[in-house]
Amino acid sequence: MFLTLVEAKRELAKEIAGRNPNAGMTLTQWHERYWPAVAASVRVGTARGYDVSWRKRVQPTLGDKKLEEITSPLIESAMVSWVGSPSIKVDSLAVLSRLLDGARRARIIDYNPAREVKRPSQDTSSSPTSRALTVQQIKKLLELIEPGVYRRYAAALVFTGMRAGEATAQRVRDADLKHGILRISRSFSPGKNGELIEQTPKSRKEREAPITKQLRTFVIEAVKGKEPDDLLWAGPNGGRLTARNFRRAVDWEKIKKELRRPDLRVHDLRHTFATILFDAGASAPDVQAVLGHSSLQVTERYSRAREGVARRAGSVLDGLFEPDKPKQKKSSKKTTAAKKPGRASKNTAFADPFSITGHGNGPRMAQGHGGLSL
Repeated sequence: MFLTLVEAKRELAKEIAGRNPNAGMTLTQWHERYWPAVAASVRVGTARGYDVSWRKRVQPTLGDKKLEEITSPLIESAMVSWVGSPSIKVDSLAVLSRLLDGARRARIIDYNPAREVKRPSQDTSSSPTSRALTVQQIKKLLELIEPGVYRRYAAALVFTGMRAGEATAQRVRDADLKHGILRISRSFSPGKNGELIEQTPKSRKEREAPITKQLRTFVIEAVKGKEPDDLLWAGPNGGRLTARNFRRAVDWEKIKKELRRPDLRVHDLRHTFATILFDAGASAPDVQAVLGHSSLQVTERYSRAREGVARRAGSVLDGLFEPDKPKQKKSSKKTTAAKKPGRASKNTAFADPFSITGHGNGPRMAQGHGGLSL
């Protein structure tokens, strides 16, 4: 009899392992045999990240252990020595879990101890909203890049939220100026040897991004003189633009210094777009659809909705404990502003998602239709 199901499974695993001729195989030996199956089951970029995690973290700490000896406490102890951010440690745990899952299906072990290990929590100090650029920073970013293909590429990333690989793969036929949308149906990702491999977007679903007023001019410039199958955001000689050659061409290090953002990444332009959409009042499902996130939980990380919760809660309590506090009387006098001929009214029923002005830690929605002053 056992107190918990976990203890029973462990004891059963020991019994089975004792009768299994492969039970004495080390994790490294199993990796050599099973890695091709793991690499074939994930995207090229994911396999590349898994390979790095295996070589730098998992193999040095657990590679010499027998499969039957690996337990969740042993994995937790190994994770303490893993260097890197929480997301890197999560990737390392993921590749280990895939290897052990394969060993379980091969009946070498009876259960996967990696599934019992708690994933490292993400660092909230580097949340997507904190990495987003303000409107003033967006303007300065584009000004720092010379007019032409590289500025257009940067504008495409910051005003659509596309991943760099998705922008690289876009064709002229994906731009529908009539309906104001960009179709995102493919992505380029570096292979193991640095070659670019065309594949579906990360979410494996086709989606659409808006061609805003701020982006429209750049799209018109990008399609000029091109055939439908030509690259939309091509380099100076018509070749593919990638995040790497983009950073080199625009002197990304200089841009980071000018913006006073030493940690700025090209991927943060995607964070910027998502955060701005939320600030402009877009709903979470709409932001999820435009960004191509697999779950609503990922999308809601970009919302600032919880930032003012303490202030709002305090206001409610003040009203509850001070119900008789006299309210300031409103002036009975009405002031009417005379409208000058030819000037449009400022009272509009809809605000353009990018009609925003910088304020405080990030952008804020403004009244009316105008666009960014770019």
